[in-house]
Amino acid sequence: MTQQQMRETPAEDCGCDRHARKLISLEDAIARGLALVDPVEESESLPLDQAIGRVLAGDGVAALPMPPFDNSAMDGYLLRVADLQGEGPWEMRVIGRIAAGDKGVAEPETGSVLRILTGAPVPAGFDAVIMQEDVTRDGDIIRFDRRPRPGQHLRRQGEDAKQGEAIVQYGVEIGPRQAGALAAVGASKVSVYRRLRVAIFSTGSELRQPGEKLAPGQIWNSNRYSLLASLQKPWIEVIDMGAISDKPDLLRAALITACETADIVITTGGVSVGDEDHMPRLFQEAGGEMDVMKVAIKPGKPIAFGRLKNAVYVGLPGNPVSAFVTWLVIGERILERRAGLKKPASNRILVRASKAYSRRPGRCEFRPARYSAQGKGAEGQVELLAPSFSARIALLSGADGLAVIPADSDHVEKGDVLEFIPF
Repeated sequence: MTQQQMRETPAEDCGCDRHARKLISLEDAIARGLALVDPVEESESLPLDQAIGRVLAGDGVAALPMPPFDNSAMDGYLLRVADLQGEGPWEMRVIGRIAAGDKGVAEPETGSVLRILTGAPVPAGFDAVIMQEDVTRDGDIIRFDRRPRPGQHLRRQGEDAKQGEAIVQYGVEIGPRQAGALAAVGASKVSVYRRLRVAIFSTGSELRQPGEKLAPGQIWNSNRYSLLASLQKPWIEVIDMGAISDKPDLLRAALITACETADIVITTGGVSVGDEDHMPRLFQEAGGEMDVMKVAIKPGKPIAFGRLKNAVYVGLPGNPVSAFVTWLVIGERILERRAGLKKPASNRILVRASKAYSRRPGRCEFRPARYSAQGKGAEGQVELLAPSFSARIALLSGADGLAVIPADSDHVEKGDVLEFIPF
């Protein structure tokens, strides 16, 4: 949903009559959240070793062909296939040796070979390497009986990438593969998007921090730490605002401060339909536009998106497992788009259910599950854990991932194929 569409939406659809809102699909919720997001544009140039883990802001382009010269893929002997007369076996004289980093060799003679090591440059005219395992050597003479084909065991100039070709696309997180490729093309400095500023706070007068004494009716704040752990990325700068009591003035002030300083604001709690769920009203009073929705997922359901100043707002449920799942399947997509990351490849795998389960259809369920490699074929299998788990953080901690049960399914049979999101 665009900002214009939110402006044209009746007031009762923006949270004032949230009881009447019908469930929307997970796909629609993600689309409505992404519609609010524009990627950051500011970038900085960093030395490659300082850019690891950041989001690449420009393509990594090969300044030279890769590899920059013909070289050997094997330890062996370099020769010209045309020198091999008849059917063999052949004897040839070794006239020199060339290793990786060597600049050149003396002019070769017809019928001669060079001892060559992996990565060594191939002088002009030579066109094949025969592996050392395929020859016998006696002094300067080698003997072999298998004719190599032209180009055998050679890495040709530019076969990996042509000069000017983009080998690392912008919008990716610079991990081990990308860092190695950038180094291979001589990128001593790279352009990366600036760190994304992410403000987080939890709502609830009942919340206390671990280590603090609990009074009756109080609980320790787990959502704060789940979010902090999920946001520990080199391309994120976290603004941790702790927990805010259910007092409208305090919540309004925290919202305004967060939206003035951050690119994304994430809160937990206060977006449902209870008497103390103030966030939608306060966000609108602060001048923001908010879309509150009930999503057809379990656990989860209540979630809110909004824009205030330059900040994108994501309001998560207060129950810890609901907050975790909603963030994992919806919130992280918004975060990645805001940071300039291109759509990542799905980390879901296919598994089989270890036994039959019954459930109430209507919502796509993300059930904590334990994974076992003891499955049919290449697929593992999962044991689905307890169905009532929106607040059972210990149950989530003991799982290996989330099994995805389609919304229209009222049961799972033993052996049914399910999608699985490993942690």
